[in-house]
Amino acid sequence: MEERFFASFIHCYFIAFGVIIGGSIIGSIGEFATGNAPMTSIGRLAKNLRIWAIVAAIGGTFDAIANFEKGLLDGSPLDFFKQAMLIVSAMGGVKTAILLLEWLIQEDIS
Repeated sequence: MEERFFASFIHCYFIAFGVIIGGSIIGSIGEFATGNAPMTSIGRLAKNLRIWAIVAAIGGTFDAIANFEKGLLDGSPLDFFKQAMLIVSAMGGVKTAILLLEWLIQEDIS
C-alpha cells in the first residue's frame, strides 16, 4: 500500500508539471500562429492553467472530495493525510513548472 502511495505522489507532481509546461508552450504556438506575442502568452496561459493542472494531477475533484469525506467522517485520518499530500505534490509540480517558465521567458508570472 505504501509503495503505491509514493508512486502516486511522484505521478501527481509530474502530471501537474507537464500540464503547465505542455499547455503553456503548445498554447503559445497557437498565439504565434494568430500573430500574437508567444512569450507573453506563455505566462498568461501558465497562470490560467494552475488550478486545472492540480485537478488533472489528482484525478478529478470528486475523488478528492470522496477521500476527504472518508478520512474525516469514517475515522480514517491516514486517507485524509494521503489525499492532502497528493494535493501538495501537485501544487509543488505547478510551482516548479511556473518557476521554470519564469526563468525561460524572463517575466514574472503571478
